[in-house]
Amino acid sequence: MAPALLTAVDSASHIHLIIGSNPLAAARCTRSLEVGARPLLLAPEDATLHYGLAKRIEDGQVQWLKRNFRNEDLTTLGREEVDHVVDAVFVTAGGKGNLINVTDAPNLSSFTLLSTHSDGPLQIGVTTSGKGCKLSARIRREIASSLPAHLGDAVERLGTMRRRIWEEDHAAELSQDLEVEEEDAGQTATFNKLINSESAEIARGRRMRWLSQICEYWPLRRLATISDADVEAVLHDYASSRLKQKADPEQFIGAAGRIALVGSGPGHPDLLTQAAHKAILSADLVLADKLVPSAILDLVPRRATVHIARKFPGNADKAQEELLEWGLEGLKAGKRVVRIKQGDPYIYGRGGEEFLFFRSHGYLPTVLPGITSALSAPLFADIPLTHRGVADQNTYVLLLKKKAVARLAY
Repeated sequence: MAPALLTAVDSASHIHLIIGSNPLAAARCTRSLEVGARPLLLAPEDATLHYGLAKRIEDGQVQWLKRNFRNEDLTTLGREEVDHVVDAVFVTAGGKGNLINVTDAPNLSSFTLLSTHSDGPLQIGVTTSGKGCKLSARIRREIASSLPAHLGDAVERLGTMRRRIWEEDHAAELSQDLEVEEEDAGQTATFNKLINSESAEIARGRRMRWLSQICEYWPLRRLATISDADVEAVLHDYASSRLKQKADPEQFIGAAGRIALVGSGPGHPDLLTQAAHKAILSADLVLADKLVPSAILDLVPRRATVHIARKFPGNADKAQEELLEWGLEGLKAGKRVVRIKQGDPYIYGRGGEEFLFFRSHGYLPTVLPGITSALSAPLFADIPLTHRGVADQNTYVLLLKKKAVARLAY
């Protein structure tokens, strides 16, 4: 059986036809009301109604049609704008025919309901494609319990940020267009007009990448605690980066920025060195690799700006250059920059390259080693690397990928 296509349907003002009068019918009516739909209940007049269902009928929230289902109900009880076809049908008492959702009969259903966790605008749905609603509810609870509190508020604020960025950039584009029109006034030809190297399309793409980085790479706990003040600060940083071409590139020369290349070790916060921990807590700007665990990034103070390397196949070198430029900008602004790496900075971490880059620009990095997995992995497995009468030396073998070997040979 092929997996189902999961969708989120805007059900405001839709007509949901619920067939049955049992507790499940009451649950279906409740869910329909929660999403803004209008539930119509079909059940005989002598049916025994669930008490919750009876209360909603009494309060006028649910309309009860006191009769059995008829085939024509599918095309006569719906909204006028969709030719009276009902938007969804829920059969809670068994049934067959051309129906949409039949309880405990996924083979007769064109869709199944998801077990949903809701937190404001955030909704997370789990489905087992009709194979077991109790199991999907269990999985949903496990997922929800792992999420930080108030994540829905963060979603709302990030939505506000997205709208603000669009509005401000749109206003800036309109202003720029007006300036160009004023400059061009009186010209008789436009064939020799200078073309801006960055089109509005490219600018929009850069804007979306900037916001995507926040959504993609900030730790969830950090996102969940984002405040209105944080939104304003981030928007200010974005505006500054958007206008940096107009700024004087020499304005930050002489600022006393500092940088540390920090190894995060095996990935557990308790296995950080004290020096690494202090450096992270004092950071103004953090540059981290994608492999650095969220438990380490959770230590970063809220006031600090966090950039995660956007390294994916084919973009590694470009992402590394971008990270170095971010670090250099922070140093020129006098910030305390911390470059966090998984493991140790000098083992498969380009630490040597980064040290040389920042030193060539006048900033001498402090290198804080991380506990290497070569020592920590055997420790976790209860294997001593040396043991009297058994082992008195260690041999380390570095495994290189074919591309790395070819590059070294070249």
